[in-house]
Amino acid sequence: MVPFRAHVSIATAALVFVIPVVTGAIIGRFPAGVASVAAGFIVYDYGFIPPYNRLRVGNAQDWVALTVYAVVMLLVSRVVANLESARSEAQRRTVDAQRLFDLSELLVEDRSVEDLLRTIVDAVRTVFEVPGVALLVPEADRLEIAASAGEALSQDELHGLEPLSGVPVSLGTGPGTPGGIRTVVLTASGRPVGMLAMRGMPDSEADRALLRTFANHAALALERVRLRERALRSEVLEEVDRLRHALVGAVSHDLRTPLATMKVASSTLLHPPIPLSEADTNELHALIDVETDRLTRLVTSLLDMTRIDAGVLEVRRGPTSVPDLVDEAVAALRSTLGDRPIGMVMPDDLPAVDIDHLLISQVLANLLDNANRHAPPESEITVAAEVRGDRIALSVADAGPGVPPAEREAVFDRYVRFDTGGRAGLGLTIAKTFVEAHGEHIWVEDGAEGGARFIFTLPRAEASVGSGDG
Repeated sequence: MVPFRAHVSIATAALVFVIPVVTGAIIGRFPAGVASVAAGFIVYDYGFIPPYNRLRVGNAQDWVALTVYAVVMLLVSRVVANLESARSEAQRRTVDAQRLFDLSELLVEDRSVEDLLRTIVDAVRTVFEVPGVALLVPEADRLEIAASAGEALSQDELHGLEPLSGVPVSLGTGPGTPGGIRTVVLTASGRPVGMLAMRGMPDSEADRALLRTFANHAALALERVRLRERALRSEVLEEVDRLRHALVGAVSHDLRTPLATMKVASSTLLHPPIPLSEADTNELHALIDVETDRLTRLVTSLLDMTRIDAGVLEVRRGPTSVPDLVDEAVAALRSTLGDRPIGMVMPDDLPAVDIDHLLISQVLANLLDNANRHAPPESEITVAAEVRGDRIALSVADAGPGVPPAEREAVFDRYVRFDTGGRAGLGLTIAKTFVEAHGEHIWVEDGAEGGARFIFTLPRAEASVGSGDG
């Protein structure tokens, strides 16, 4: 502006000198603003107030201009510096809030205790830029490292953190010795749940305050996860207890009938109320033999089902004729079925199936026994087979009361009992277990003429060559 100072008024020059003062206050806060005012005062006097190029003031009016400039610019510098400080503080608080929000999001995710501990130490080391951090949790009467990140703590440092070590430990988030061990206790519900041990501490007070807040959040998250796991363990124990009682009830239900029959027959043979004929004696002996076979099948099936659940029973596949399989199951139950008619509906060219013969034979026997118990006396039970793509569908249908739609899934559950006359016992559960061991499915639907129709699929032998066990 010097070449044009003859055409620029003193007031205009003072307004232009506002720019470096404001710039200085923004960049360097109030000290830089004061320096800019001092420099502007000298340049203003030297270059724009007559006599030019001298640090002299010609009249009182110019003194007033210089004084007003200095006072106003100092005030402007202070205001701008304060505004800039407030803006910077607002930005810092926004960043801190975002950091705390990001850290809190890490803590509220659904994860195990181990994952949460690892997340806490990784977040502290990354966000607060400390060389090393370890999270210690109380175990019995000592502290154990549950997770760590960065530089590991030495044995001496760990010993110093023990409550009974007698070594003084720096607690809290105050400024500490660089590289020294500082600890922050994690407390929830008024009791300690862990302790953060850090090598060093964040430099700024804002970061240390954020660390304290994060430590509180971490303590609450750790307590929440532990309480949730305890609740889950309690629920699991309650469920196991419920299932144990249900299994005992289911097994006792299926064991009670053959045992009761055998007991009555044997007691009658031992202490007959009236003299028994040879035919009566033979009938009682046959009844004991039938119920013994039934009980043996049930116990064997229970053992096989347990081995399948444990993953230790191997399904031994091989080609098997479906008619022969059905004939064998019917023959095994003939003493139980008595004179009940069994109808068979199968195509002549029905292909063989690739199955474990013993397991699927037991499936058919259980379904036939189930139908025999629920069908009206002397009504026919129908066993049918049909080809469905690369599968053979076998079905056992009876004329009994059927299975309500609401119970068709639960009827196969070993732990469900029906007190309204519905189907019960372990036979259907065993059948489902053996069928699913082959990778196939079993279900129940309404029969063509009423009653229930249980259907299950089996793989065709030619479609299963080279395949592994189910």
